[in-house]
Amino acid sequence: MNTLTTVPTTRPRASTWRIYRVEALCELRRAWRTPAFAVPSLLFPVLFYALFGILLGRGNAPQYLLATYCVFGAMAPALFGFGVQLALDREGGLLTLKRALPLPPMAPLLARLLMAVLFALLVALVLLGVAALAGVGLAPGMVLRLLAVAAFAALPLGAIGLWIGSHVSASAAPAVVNLVYLPLALLSGLWLPLSILPPVFSTLAPLWPTWHLAQLALPAVGLPAQGSTWVHIVVLLAVTGVALGLARRRLRRVG
Repeated sequence: MNTLTTVPTTRPRASTWRIYRVEALCELRRAWRTPAFAVPSLLFPVLFYALFGILLGRGNAPQYLLATYCVFGAMAPALFGFGVQLALDREGGLLTLKRALPLPPMAPLLARLLMAVLFALLVALVLLGVAALAGVGLAPGMVLRLLAVAAFAALPLGAIGLWIGSHVSASAAPAVVNLVYLPLALLSGLWLPLSILPPVFSTLAPLWPTWHLAQLALPAVGLPAQGSTWVHIVVLLAVTGVALGLARRRLRRVG
C-alpha cells in the first residue's frame, strides 16, 4: 500500500530586522534616484546660506542663518518626501500593495523617516562645512546639538507631510506642500530675523512648528532663543502626534 508523504514547503520567515533594513535601503535608493527631489533638497539651503549668510551677511548673520538654515534644510526632505511621495503611492497603488504584503505596518513609515533624517543631517553637515570655511567656528558640543535639532526636525515636519499626503491627490501634492513649505520658512524667521519684520510676524511666530525648531537651533550657535527648550519640544511632539493621528484616520478611510 502506497503512502503519501507530505514534504514541508514552508520557507523561513525573514527576520523583522532584515525587513526594516531592506525597506530603508529601497527608500534611500528611490530618493537618490529622483534628482528632482534630491538635488534641490541638498543644494538650495547651502547655496542660499553661502549667498545670504556668508557673502551678504553682516554682524551675527552667519551664525543666525547657519542655525535657521539647518532647520530649513530639514523641511524639504520631510515635507516632500512624506507628502508628495505618499500621495503618489496612494494613487499608484503601491500603498495598497504594501498593505497586502507580510510587511510590518511601521516599516515604510520608519524607512521614509530615516531618509528624511539622513538628508537633513547631510544638509546640516554641508552647511557646517561652508560656515567653517568662512570662519564660523563652533565647539564640538554645539555642532552635535545643531545636528540633533536637524535630525529631530524630520519628526514633526514628516508628520505634517504625511497628513498632507493622506488628503491630497498626487497632482495637487507638490503645490500644496509648497504652500506650506515656503510660508513656514518665512513666517518662522528661517530666512531672516523676525525682528526686522512687522511686529505681527513675531506675535504669530509661536503658531508655527518651524519657529520652535529655530528656537532649539539658535543656542547651538551661541545666540539667544525665546521660550523654554522643553516647551518647544512638547509643542513639536504635540504637533507630531496630532498630524499623525489625522493622517492615520484619513488613510484608514481612503487608503
